[in-house]
Amino acid sequence: MRPALTVLAVDDEAPALDELAYLLGRHPDIGEVVRVGDATSALRELNQRTIDAVFLDINMPGLSGIELAGVLANFAHRPAIVFVTAHDDKAVAAFDVGAIDYLLKPIRQDRLDEAVRRVAAARSAEPPPPEDEPDSDVVPAELGGITHLVPRDSIGWVEAEGDYARLHSASGSHLVRIPLSTLETRWRERGFQRIHRSYLVALRLVTGLRTSDGAVLVRLRANGSSPAVELPVSRRQARELRDRLVRDPMRHLRPAGGDD
Repeated sequence: MRPALTVLAVDDEAPALDELAYLLGRHPDIGEVVRVGDATSALRELNQRTIDAVFLDINMPGLSGIELAGVLANFAHRPAIVFVTAHDDKAVAAFDVGAIDYLLKPIRQDRLDEAVRRVAAARSAEPPPPEDEPDSDVVPAELGGITHLVPRDSIGWVEAEGDYARLHSASGSHLVRIPLSTLETRWRERGFQRIHRSYLVALRLVTGLRTSDGAVLVRLRANGSSPAVELPVSRRQARELRDRLVRDPMRHLRPAGGDD
């Protein structure tokens, strides 16, 4: 028996989101329905968990559904996209960004069933990714009413701020509502290392380690608009950090997402 699907329902109108989530939750092939009201929140969920399919509206404030689907096209493990909209004039654009179905509101049960069948078929047909296939995570960060999409490969280090994380990237500093532990788990195999309860660093930017008054500090080179910095390394993390640096001496030759 194949595992139940985990799907993400996205709509900025609460009644429409309630109906969509209800109908999806009734389907026997769907195990979990995650609900969000905008594309930025959808990206946050996609960065924190594995989603099999996204059922989303098109006309939303901030990023539209079409724009969100375009961002997801850069993900190595992209969920299936199903648009759910009251407008019938966006179908061509929807399929241009890789949607597998296009449902018109009000939603008919038979059409929803067909869309779920297509999602299940697409998942079954998808080959497993190669072990060394890179992903293309982007992290949505809101600032002044604008959603900035921060590529993982542009980030030099991350600082914990409670339940939030501050991304220090080539384009500047961005505060996002994602715990540091989540980013550590997701990015460890993509060249990031937890060095302290408050810090996660990109190994490609490490230029050295030094000891000062018994404390270990790691040096990171400048990364775009983010200056060079030294960060503390906890005793528990120091050995693992040294081991990873020794195992990967060519890391500094890789693109860093910004100029020195």
